[in-house]
Amino acid sequence: MENVGLASGHEMPMLGLGTWQLRGRQCEQIVKEALALGYTHIDTAWMYQNQRAIGNALRNSRVEREKLFITTKIWNTHLRYVDVLSQFDECLGDLQMDYVDLLLIHWPSEEVEFSETFAAFQKLHDAGKVKSIGVSNFSIAQVEEAYAVSELPICTNQVEYHVRRNRHELRRYCHDYGVVITAHRPLGRGELVRDRVLQQIGDRHGKTAAQVALRWLIQDRIVAIPKSSSVPHLRENLDVFGWLLTYADTEALAS
Repeated sequence: MENVGLASGHEMPMLGLGTWQLRGRQCEQIVKEALALGYTHIDTAWMYQNQRAIGNALRNSRVEREKLFITTKIWNTHLRYVDVLSQFDECLGDLQMDYVDLLLIHWPSEEVEFSETFAAFQKLHDAGKVKSIGVSNFSIAQVEEAYAVSELPICTNQVEYHVRRNRHELRRYCHDYGVVITAHRPLGRGELVRDRVLQQIGDRHGKTAAQVALRWLIQDRIVAIPKSSSVPHLRENLDVFGWLLTYADTEALAS
């Protein structure tokens, strides 16, 4: 597994498990299987309503807490100072942990100043409950505003990003400010597994279209968090390291 350095000084695995729409026993089992295969980066959120299941899976695993990278997010209805602290306490309780590695604003709100939300993030960071912070679904202008008002470094912007939604201007801007892009829906809600160009490139490398789509992101230092609900797909998504897309491949994908 490859890591990317964050502006906070910590490192984040380049591939993680997205858990949106995974719930209950299915979610708990998938997280257990992922950990057994070698995943250490798990992405969740208060809004996903699955943190208790994830917490159960993590508690029953043999993976040391220090080797895990856990991300959660505060929903945009709870971005005021006291609401952040309240919702985060709920997240931490459900996850059955003392801290998370990354805390994000899930979606921006027009009703709450970023400075108020980041003041709460700062308190959680100073208390040792959060190692790094970031944002999700932020535009260039919103990243710029967040960067200007947060005393802690903005480590990542988690957005929908894939080969058919190449948001290169946002990626370039974030890169210039040391903000790592994390791609949710990196397989385009599953449509990319049937993409003819990706399939053709995959055939040349002995890989699947999904693996090519994930490799395209990771090769550009974009973190990918694909969701998976089966062990074969979990295993398939892991096989994106140790090989490279060629210049001709990336040109074909860029077009």
